[in-house]
Amino acid sequence: MSHAPLDPAIAAKRLDSLRSRMKQTATNLVALGPSSHMAWLSGVNPHGDERPVLLIVTADFCGFLMPALNVESARASTDLPFFTWSDDEGPAAALEALLEEAGAKKPGLSVVLDETMRADFALFLLDALDSPKRRFTEDTIGLLRTLKDEDESRRIKAAHLLNDAAVAAAFASLKVGMSEKDVEDLIAAHYKKNGAEMAFCAICFGENSAYPHHNSGNTTLKDNMPVLIDTGCILDGYPSDMTRTDFFGTPDEEFCKVFCVVEDAVTAALAAAKAGAKAQDVDLAARNTIAAAGYGDYFLHRCGHGLGIDIHEPPYITATSDRVLEEGNVFSIEPGIYLAGHFGVRLEEIVILKGDGCEIYSEMSRAMKLQD
Repeated sequence: MSHAPLDPAIAAKRLDSLRSRMKQTATNLVALGPSSHMAWLSGVNPHGDERPVLLIVTADFCGFLMPALNVESARASTDLPFFTWSDDEGPAAALEALLEEAGAKKPGLSVVLDETMRADFALFLLDALDSPKRRFTEDTIGLLRTLKDEDESRRIKAAHLLNDAAVAAAFASLKVGMSEKDVEDLIAAHYKKNGAEMAFCAICFGENSAYPHHNSGNTTLKDNMPVLIDTGCILDGYPSDMTRTDFFGTPDEEFCKVFCVVEDAVTAALAAAKAGAKAQDVDLAARNTIAAAGYGDYFLHRCGHGLGIDIHEPPYITATSDRVLEEGNVFSIEPGIYLAGHFGVRLEEIVILKGDGCEIYSEMSRAMKLQD
């Protein structure tokens, strides 16, 4: 995934916020690999391969272990110091110099590791430290990334408005004989024409709509078929994600009933989504609505996931999560009912929590429009 250029003032503010969280959590060192964490904090998004790349942060130091091959491209994104190494010398001496400069040679440091970095990078670092106490990023950079600032929210909104237009164009283009791949190609072209790239796309005709993770294929559209479109683009470094379900033709009574139940579940979850609520409150609002209508066994997944630089990131909206939601959290609400061999209905919104509830990024109606 491409990442957004990072304004130096925003980078400085994020580093200050991370150091504040480090102080609050008695963290001595944060170590990030090539990842969305690194991109969010520094703007650096290096080529990822087996060559160790690390960003080390302490209370008064921040710098990179960087392969010489990556220096030129990475330097365009940051003024932070590089401790470089070449293939013929290996990274050990550069890491030792980096840790010495960071003041990280003391025993028993409290170290936060990027849970998304390669295991060999993590072990390489841990082996160079003296009896570190390690954990992952949940209460430091992971927490900060769940609290979207105005710049991030603006970018997410723009991606969703483009997504709205692409999905509306896709539904308007539907004709008997079109394949799922034809519709996916149309959406991809719309994204490209408007300066975005496709993040993912699932076009589901007929019975394929009952598979929550269906891949667009060669199934062709016929009269009286459900159509489920779940798609997202990346614009200016941030993604969109939305699902709409409609019916090409005249829906039968059961489809209409299921559609209404899913819409009611979305409405219930939206009402539950507020700062101070638990993630499980949102999931259960949707889940209980579906169960009360007799379809509880056919809601096959969690209600939602966080969205930011990554399409899937914390907070995860599950029936077992007691995580307290906060203002600035961005996540999906996407209940569904899946009747294998028949059809599925999923409706998805991405929301941001505000002081008075949640705000939906998409401006596209969830109502059915295609039916006769």
